[in-house]
Amino acid sequence: MAKDKNRFSNNINIKNRRASYEFEFIDKYVAGMQLQGTEIKSIREGKVQLQDAYCYFKNGELYIKQMHIAQFSEGSYNNHVTDRERKLLLNKRELSKLESKLEEKGLSIVPLRLFITDRGFAKTEIALGKGKKLYDKRDSIKDKDIKRDLERVKY
Repeated sequence: MAKDKNRFSNNINIKNRRASYEFEFIDKYVAGMQLQGTEIKSIREGKVQLQDAYCYFKNGELYIKQMHIAQFSEGSYNNHVTDRERKLLLNKRELSKLESKLEEKGLSIVPLRLFITDRGFAKTEIALGKGKKLYDKRDSIKDKDIKRDLERVKY
């Protein structure tokens, strides 16, 4: 029985679409991730959920929590834990800048997307965001509807 070689892909681009609805972005950063064992194989299969994920500082290091990476189907007893916290890799300068801005009220760090680079590394795009109020969410929905209607009129 031949294995399916198309199962793994380097063109992974998993987006957190809910984040743009919930937050207004101030700064964006690209961070590497510290992965264990079979996590990269599950990422290459596209079995990742970013919707509930958030970032926080612990001992001066940035971690991402509640990012669900499904267990690898062919993994043995060495399979990874699905919802563990993973360390994000940034420069010291970027970490100190984020940590100082995070102390302001209403700001948080949200993962936007997960992708694989040309060299095969898994990277996470994170953003420093401010939570939107209800009327801001309504405005963004209204703008999106107007934009969609204009696109329909063009064609």
